[in-house]
Amino acid sequence: MNRMGTPEDLAGSVYFLCTDDASWITGQTIVVDGGTTFR
Repeated sequence: MNRMGTPEDLAGSVYFLCTDDASWITGQTIVVDGGTTFR
């Protein structure tokens, strides 16, 4: 992606974590980094 992330890039993940759909997620690290960990 060759750019720094913006708040808008993270918003979808944050929103999901605030919903009841994420109620079974505990103790996880959710990486939202545009794929830089795979380089």
